Amino acid sequence: MSTNQYKLTFCSGAETVTGSDFLLEGPLDATGRPLIRILVDCGLVQGEKIATEANWEPFAYNPAEIDYLFITHAHIDHIGRIPKLVHDGFKGKIFGTPATCALARPMLEDTAGILSHNTDEKLDTIYTPEIVNKSLTGWTGIPYEKPFELVPGVTVIMHNAGHILGSAFIEFKIGEKSIVFSGDLGNTPSPILPDTAPLPKNVEYLLVESVYGDRLHEDRAVRRDMLKDVLLENYKKAGTLIIPTFSLERTQEVLFEINNMLAAREIPKMPIYLDSPLAIAVTKIYHDFSSELNDEIKKHITDNDDPFSFPGLIETLEAEQSKHILKMPDPKVIIAGSGMSAGGRVIHHEHNYLSNPNNTLLLVGYQAVGTFGRRLEDGAKSVIIEHATVAVNASIKKIGGYSGHRDSDGLVAFVATAKDSLKKVFTVMGEPKSTIFLAQRIKNELNLDVTAPAKGDSVMLDF
Repeated sequence: MSTNQYKLTFCSGAETVTGSDFLLEGPLDATGRPLIRILVDCGLVQGEKIATEANWEPFAYNPAEIDYLFITHAHIDHIGRIPKLVHDGFKGKIFGTPATCALARPMLEDTAGILSHNTDEKLDTIYTPEIVNKSLTGWTGIPYEKPFELVPGVTVIMHNAGHILGSAFIEFKIGEKSIVFSGDLGNTPSPILPDTAPLPKNVEYLLVESVYGDRLHEDRAVRRDMLKDVLLENYKKAGTLIIPTFSLERTQEVLFEINNMLAAREIPKMPIYLDSPLAIAVTKIYHDFSSELNDEIKKHITDNDDPFSFPGLIETLEAEQSKHILKMPDPKVIIAGSGMSAGGRVIHHEHNYLSNPNNTLLLVGYQAVGTFGRRLEDGAKSVIIEHATVAVNASIKKIGGYSGHRDSDGLVAFVATAKDSLKKVFTVMGEPKSTIFLAQRIKNELNLDVTAPAKGDSVMLDF
């Protein structure tokens, strides 16, 4: 067996959008034993609930044998199983960009808080404050574009993925060759982040996400106009507009867009509630890492204009403040998590407001199969919330252009930047039809060897 051979296993994150978890082992000796074991991401599998039962099953590997864990970004479907990894014996080192290291704490603590209400004894022993805190100690921040020697012969480079603050696609240089794990790639151009970096020219193996592998987005101008139209329509109807958002990135984008619309007097001033303690905490971290935002945001900050705040914005940290929103007059806007309505305060607002035809629910992110948000997107006429049947009489609207993921054209263009060096491409992190569609596009248009792996598949890679 070649001493330059590595084994790649798709432990999770194949045939599904969530649960990113990939294992790279090597170099392999004559008996097939690896010198090092590198895990890339350790995320929750999500569906109708914030965490499905699959998350409590044993890992496909022995956590105690993992030497290093690299995190592409701080979304829960990429970091949410780290407490279980630590609980089950992981004692290795964890790496991410400095911003990812900062964001991991509020993200994991929030998830642990939600899961702590679960009566499952397995969760009670895994997501304890002690285990979560242990999961957050000893992280090392690696800045973008600064090569880091992990072990002799293996160098790691974090490239800006443009997906959320701190997001990276990770390059492992093994000798003169490279393998890249894309994580999630940004929907460039972003309202607040720099563009996604191009692939390095020497990459031979690539794992590329495929969430929108079979779909296209509206462009930035169109999506902004759509948001403005929804805000104006809600104001004229004197209704309540609910925007379920991911606390990390999507909330900050929406706040920035509304800030600009108000400054330009394109929409009237109205009460806008940011009803998410997590989003409020995350927005503070965006201020701390403002040097990593794009030039437009930096100019706002230089001009002493907070890009994520404006007249009429009301932050509701406490639960009682959240409940009080129901008593406030319309028109009003409520921005709350979670983005797929899988948990969080938005569930209570949907319970209160979905039955009223004067109200609107606006979806601005991907809605995974099986989630509450996906049922609303697919046109459900009634839903069950908190054991009660709620008629869906409110208007349900969708803006795909605010997704933080690249669309099909953008993904193909990303892969094309390294088509001359690529030997093998793996499409991952998508629903099967999206993953297979993207694989076929890359094969047909770029003439590359592409596979859409199944969960649990392993391949041997030569370096």
